[in-house]
Amino acid sequence: MAGQAQSRAELQQQAAPPWGELLSFQYFQRLCPPGAGYGYSGGSMQGMRESEFRRLGGMTYLDHAGTALFPQSLLKEFTDDLSRNIYGNPHSQNISSKLTYDTIEHVRYRILQHFNTTAEDYTIIFTSGSTAALKLVAETFPWMPEGLGHPSSRFCYLTDSHTSVVGMRGITAAMNVLSVPVKPKEILLSEKNRVPAEEQNCMTPHLFCYPAQSNFSGIKYPLSWIQEIKSGKLCPIKTPGKWFVLLDAASYVSTSPLDLTVHQPDFIPISFYKIFGFPTGLGALLVNNQIAPFLRKSYFGGGTAAGYLAGEEFYSPRPSVAERFEDGTVSFLDIIALKHGFDALERLTGGMENIKHHTFALSHYTYTVLSTLKYANGAPIVRIYSDSDFSSPDVQGPIINFNVLDENGDVIGYSQVDKIASLYNIHVRTGCFCNTGACQQHLSLSNEDVKRNLQAGHVCGDDIDIIDGRPTGSVRISFGYMSTFEDAQTFLKFIIATRLSESDCKFPSQTTTRETITQNDHTANNNAKKYSLKTIISDTGHWNNSSAALKTPETSRAVVSESAIPVYRSGSKPITVTNIYLYPIKSCSAFEVSEWPVGNQGLLYDRSWMVVNQNGVCISQKQEPRLCLVHPIIDLEQKIMVIKAEGTDPLSVPLEENTGREIQIGQSKVCAHRVQTYDCGERIAEWFSELLGRQCRLIRQSSDFKGNANQKHEKGQATTVSLSLVNEAQYLLINTASILQLKEQITERLKEPLPTEELIQRFRANIVISATEFFEEEKWAEISIGALCFQVVGPCNRCQIICIDPQTGQRNEEFLQTLSSTRGRKTNFGIYLMNQSLCSSLPNILSVGSQVFPVLKEDKEIQSPLSNEEKTSG
Repeated sequence: MAGQAQSRAELQQQAAPPWGELLSFQYFQRLCPPGAGYGYSGGSMQGMRESEFRRLGGMTYLDHAGTALFPQSLLKEFTDDLSRNIYGNPHSQNISSKLTYDTIEHVRYRILQHFNTTAEDYTIIFTSGSTAALKLVAETFPWMPEGLGHPSSRFCYLTDSHTSVVGMRGITAAMNVLSVPVKPKEILLSEKNRVPAEEQNCMTPHLFCYPAQSNFSGIKYPLSWIQEIKSGKLCPIKTPGKWFVLLDAASYVSTSPLDLTVHQPDFIPISFYKIFGFPTGLGALLVNNQIAPFLRKSYFGGGTAAGYLAGEEFYSPRPSVAERFEDGTVSFLDIIALKHGFDALERLTGGMENIKHHTFALSHYTYTVLSTLKYANGAPIVRIYSDSDFSSPDVQGPIINFNVLDENGDVIGYSQVDKIASLYNIHVRTGCFCNTGACQQHLSLSNEDVKRNLQAGHVCGDDIDIIDGRPTGSVRISFGYMSTFEDAQTFLKFIIATRLSESDCKFPSQTTTRETITQNDHTANNNAKKYSLKTIISDTGHWNNSSAALKTPETSRAVVSESAIPVYRSGSKPITVTNIYLYPIKSCSAFEVSEWPVGNQGLLYDRSWMVVNQNGVCISQKQEPRLCLVHPIIDLEQKIMVIKAEGTDPLSVPLEENTGREIQIGQSKVCAHRVQTYDCGERIAEWFSELLGRQCRLIRQSSDFKGNANQKHEKGQATTVSLSLVNEAQYLLINTASILQLKEQITERLKEPLPTEELIQRFRANIVISATEFFEEEKWAEISIGALCFQVVGPCNRCQIICIDPQTGQRNEEFLQTLSSTRGRKTNFGIYLMNQSLCSSLPNILSVGSQVFPVLKEDKEIQSPLSNEEKTSG
């Protein structure tokens, strides 16, 4: 919380006038369009946030299009309900089951009431979400396939549609039904597609799907299309038949009212977490009763049959449409929670019409201010992707999609914007938002561009944000019913502070060299004990020969690959190892040594333990900065790990694995890698829980199950690498020359001294070297240190952990911001290494002072090994 308060204070200071008026509440009020209103009668927004969303604290949550946040009262009323009542399986006939059945039916009526319709017109079919509802329509719609001698069905969808809508074509293709994408502009011209009068009696069913609100840009497509398409006034394509309409309302209904008396689509899929935030995993398909009898269903699950025979092809469905399509037992407790969701929403806001105007007032203001922000040269700070001018809540939802630009008009990658925003505790969404069609439209990406990006390694949801100088995605912010003016204000201050108050920090030409830091500069504070390693070398139970680290389908490569180029350093100082660090407990403090054994997973005991929460999920410094104040010390002679923290008694943990039957074995994930662990016991769990003020436990990786990651050689050959509890690779190496170069930039911006040792510790490397040129390590393909040989895997893409002071646990956003600006908007620093086969039969010991022999590779641009999640050395 201290770091969050610091961020808010910095924004207040940096976003001073002349921007003060634009960011004032008075200016916001003046900008409110006619009819729009901020807040709700009966209480202040600040009061609502304090009573219902106190858990937000200093967070600025701007991903309401991703999910709404549930109010505290919803959860309390729901749990009170469960504690007062017994809800049995609704398929049984006892009293508790009858209560469940009746409550579910009441919720169905409540949903229909919310959309201003009745059971005479629509049926509610509960699903696991909007995606499942879409799949159900694709599977049950009365398609007429090609090749039967009559006009066949068409599945048409707007290109500005969610992936789950476009994915319906996989099912229709299997049914031999043609899919036709339609661009938004083509619908406006679709009157030209009207069929001749003699073909208007054709009853071949076609389905057209479009979103009521784009989840990409927030544009609201006309609901009048529904009746115009069903009546034949608008025709998505020119083909005879009868058109039915599926309105994807998942994004729309989260902040806007939908009146099904006025607009009557045939199908409406929704997800309730978009509206209430809780429960998740529950949605519904609203089916117009006029089309319901024509839906065809093959599979029948529990609760859907009026009767069937196991030994004969006989099945009779239940007469109720809902019961016929709800296979198995519905999520009845989650359905009961919906009742409390509707109650809370009505109580807090007064209804969806109020929410529509409240959220639009915030988005209209934010859009207007963003549009006015410019650099000194007149260039815009952001490029907004919008199909409207935010003039009316009837045509625009509370979503703003944009990319940040530099002074030259070049896009700053969304991944970098996201990382910097996270430093200020601002939560945004980035990428293409499961809407490739809109992404292509607004970012001018051709089909070939998308395919080439995929071949280049970019996949949906990763952080490869710029390819060939062009963006692969964008940034999205969205407001919800609990959003406040302060949320919009904080976001705008963030943009102003980071773009208009940023000094022009650029590295000099890469050909410039700097005097290398001497070993004494880095090792003066190195008081690590030089342990005798004889007993460890002979103890193969603790670690394995590094030649076993690689499991390759082919014979191990030679140390120097054919495409690698040896580095000749005539007249230059030799490169040496200046520091060695291991991190026995993931995300805790470093343990510095002068020499250390190397095993098949890297440095012995490096990241063999990690702290997890009560759900078994790893806790890192991102969630708990105070972990950096926990100091683990490995004593190889005593075979113990001593854990120290200020104000607590030291804790001793044996290095030998506990193989007794009483240990609890579990499985966890570390950055998508599956690892098997065992719990270190109650005594240690209590120590960490008391220290951090939250329930947590210490777990250790089991030697019976090693984490593996697939890496690639430069020739594309796959290699399986054995990992400890690291995020990415076995080792992380940084260069002191690179540290000095970055230190110069950071010191200039901080206006205060910065110890070199502190900056080194922030980057949490295993190996620190003394190369002469900064960032020359990024040109290397392989290195050897003494008898050890390493393959360079790729660069380390840094995150907010480098902003945490390893001595105090306090955050300072300047470190990541400076790294991003000085590296040309990249946050790469350091390189990942993995073990290669041994160069000799000498003991596998890594020592300070050892000379480093790098090998260049022909392609000097090292690609990041994984990009689906930002990686850092925990």
